[in-house]
Amino acid sequence: MAKIIAIAIQKGGVGKTTTAINLAASLAALDYKTLLIDGDPQANATTGNGFELKNIQLSLYDCMVNETPANQIILETETPNLYVLPSHVDLVGAEIELINHPNREHILSAVLEEQKKQFDFIIIDCSPSLGLITINALTAADSIIIPVQCEYFALEGLGKLLNTVKIVQARLNPSLQIEGVLMTMYDGRLRLSNQVVEEIKNHFEDLVFNTIIHRNTKLSEAPSFGKPVIMYDAVCSGTVNYLNLAKEILQKNNLTKIKNEDKIID
Repeated sequence: MAKIIAIAIQKGGVGKTTTAINLAASLAALDYKTLLIDGDPQANATTGNGFELKNIQLSLYDCMVNETPANQIILETETPNLYVLPSHVDLVGAEIELINHPNREHILSAVLEEQKKQFDFIIIDCSPSLGLITINALTAADSIIIPVQCEYFALEGLGKLLNTVKIVQARLNPSLQIEGVLMTMYDGRLRLSNQVVEEIKNHFEDLVFNTIIHRNTKLSEAPSFGKPVIMYDAVCSGTVNYLNLAKEILQKNNLTKIKNEDKIID
């Protein structure tokens, strides 16, 4: 059964989609069959894997509103073991169309019921808002990763998200856990970056990942080529950071594997 991880924060520009794309690709590179769900109407996780929106006929919108089976929509990427359930701007309308649905918070859970049997990991890229689609993602997820930018307003939006997580745990998904807080856009030359990391670690202690995502030019360039960074530059610091994050998550979940030649075996 797949482990479902939502990546969410009520704040844009903190590396949320970058994390979703590159964590999913890193897990795939470590030989785990991974599905990346683009839950953001901006569809950056879709285009960041090389798909042009004009060619997307069916999307997550169709799964949630029209009950189209996910198997008919999932796309195979150029990255081995990595698949994408694409998004589309239509997803904006889903919040309104589903408002009177009797089971509206659990629609995505139902969509993923079959997919959980087919994948090792399912990563959900959420939109930077706490609307119905994000609530669906948190209801369907086993855990949540919270990306936090190493800048002055780092804690902005974090309080509301944590409050939402508590509400979801109480009412919709008691098993939802915080996988970890991920520090992103770190620049070791700046005193502010180090101060923010220290403050976040003081606040959240063991919930903070040891892995920190550094500012990296290749990481910023890769989406414009429609590739995860590991497929764009396999040795840059961005690739190393996200591979380390994937390995840390595997260790945390007791899913570490032992290499046997080029194959990774349980």
